Amino acid sequence: MVKKVLTWLGIAFLIFFIAFNPTAAASVFESLGGTIADIAEGFGTFFTDLVA
Repeated sequence: MVKKVLTWLGIAFLIFFIAFNPTAAASVFESLGGTIADIAEGFGTFFTDLVA
């Protein structure tokens, strides 16, 4: 039950954040996307070097 409530509160906060501060929200998501891309690139380099 607590997990369900926390999930809905998180979704509500996310919607509120995007609706009332879209510039900052875009910046946060851009940063997260860049971080995820860097991690994926690191894994790709690791496996390429592992096989080579």
